[in-house]
Amino acid sequence: MSDHRSAHGRGRRGLFVVPFPLSSRAVPSPLPSSRARYSAMSNASVVCSNLSFSWPDGTPVFENLSFSLGEGRTGLVAPNGSGKSTLLRLIAGELRPRAGSVQVAGALGHLPQNLPLTSDLTVAEVLGIAAVVRAIDAVESGDVAEEHFTTIGDDWDIEERTRAQLDRLGLGGLALDRRLGTLSGGRIVSLGLAAQLLKRPAVLLLDEPTNNLDLAARHRLYDVLTEFTGCLLLVSHDRALLDRMERIVELERRELRFYGGDFTAYEATVRAEQDVAEKNVRNAEQELKREKREMQQARERAERRQSNAARTLKNAGLPRIFAGNMKRGAQESAGRAGQTHAGRVGEARARLDEAGRALRDEQRLTLDLPDTDVPAGRTLFIGEELRVRLGDRPVFGEEGVGLTVRGPERIALTGPNGAGKSTLLRLITGDLAPDSGGIRRADGRPAHLSQRLDLLDPDRTVAENFADAAPHRTEAERMNLLARFLFRGARAHLPVRVLSGGERLRATLACVLYADPAPQLLLLDEPTNNLDLVSTGQLESALNAYRGAFVIVSHDERFLREIGVNRWLRLADGALTETGAPRR
Repeated sequence: MSDHRSAHGRGRRGLFVVPFPLSSRAVPSPLPSSRARYSAMSNASVVCSNLSFSWPDGTPVFENLSFSLGEGRTGLVAPNGSGKSTLLRLIAGELRPRAGSVQVAGALGHLPQNLPLTSDLTVAEVLGIAAVVRAIDAVESGDVAEEHFTTIGDDWDIEERTRAQLDRLGLGGLALDRRLGTLSGGRIVSLGLAAQLLKRPAVLLLDEPTNNLDLAARHRLYDVLTEFTGCLLLVSHDRALLDRMERIVELERRELRFYGGDFTAYEATVRAEQDVAEKNVRNAEQELKREKREMQQARERAERRQSNAARTLKNAGLPRIFAGNMKRGAQESAGRAGQTHAGRVGEARARLDEAGRALRDEQRLTLDLPDTDVPAGRTLFIGEELRVRLGDRPVFGEEGVGLTVRGPERIALTGPNGAGKSTLLRLITGDLAPDSGGIRRADGRPAHLSQRLDLLDPDRTVAENFADAAPHRTEAERMNLLARFLFRGARAHLPVRVLSGGERLRATLACVLYADPAPQLLLLDEPTNNLDLVSTGQLESALNAYRGAFVIVSHDERFLREIGVNRWLRLADGALTETGAPRR
């Protein structure tokens, strides 16, 4: 079956499935009965032809974009704001192209970043099985109305199939009548994925599916997607998940580039391409310099010849008309030579421009942070038998938790969502006092980067916030340092409120790492949430230049390895334990 939509016609819906209506109370469609199976996975495909899309204000997103995807797992990568989510919504039929068409062969499932669900929905309603379950319950209670059998169709085993799917995603104990308002963000994401998988999609679109998932939930999702045999198109900044893809598609400059292999292979290919591009640029620069030099030398030789010829003609006493003809001939010859060299210079400049277009603007951070140095073994924090209650609930176990941080340790704090990791960070900073237990801190307040990145004044500029953080530095020093964080010229004078997520992160890091006094203990709570791959790389560069101790809450194992974590802690069931690095 197929679905076809264009800018000029509504087209056939076929087996195309939009997972959640965009109303405030979105309830998915019921599951297809076992008779209404989707077409064979080998026929699953997405074909976009000359796709063009612009926002209502006229801002173009895509122009004449054409590509096709068949069976297999594809990861879509690009900086935030490039149009990845927009492309998924166009394929899902939630947005209409300005021109071109989208064809989807097979039933489609789509899990967006932000699920349009309300807290009063039940698990069964989200899964799209509520009506079937009610009909089965009615029949089992003796109500044999024909409408119940019509609703059930061949789905008498609906609860068993649903339980099996929920078990695979770690939701086995979830009651079908439980309300969404009682679930964590991570469990809601897993539930949304279960709803899509229960529809047996041939084509599956996922937008940042590991957001809000803890490490265990991520690994369950990895396993489920590795087993998926249809056409999977996935947007993610999770490199561990991208390493389970069979191809990577890069959206750059409104064009798609396909790379065979997983994300690690993609990175190696891109690095090799950049090495070649940089070599080509160097060669083109040298060629341009050589052509310019030869043109200058040719011009100087022509000028000398003209000067010598003028003296020779004057001394020879030739008739004026003959002398004029010889002078014009020399000038024309010099002009032709000049045009030839100018043409060569133009061609060399064009080759340099072409070579430069192959270079990527990677926007790397190059930092030196000597003021953050902390002596090895210096004790920065000691917490003993720390107990905290939030409402009536004890966050930690009866014996509390204990933690000692010494410089320059790099500590990863892992564990399931809701275990109290953020609470422990707040105890270390002093933002939260324990109900009982002892705390000792070294001089100087730890720097805390929360998930909200709310340390800066949003109405002041980057430069003004930086001046408040580092008043001991001259304005010239501050502007030079901001340039290292890629805030150059007018970018340094933008209000913080207009910055993108990656820019806000860089501005916050600048103000924290170059603060007076510089922090010797840094606390970070899920810092890579909502960051694109470029911004994650910039954060890694900053933390690798940092010389103090840090405690970081994250479920991103690749990120934790890249920043040199040397101590791994896990907070679960009220206990804090040393675990050692997880196996790759």
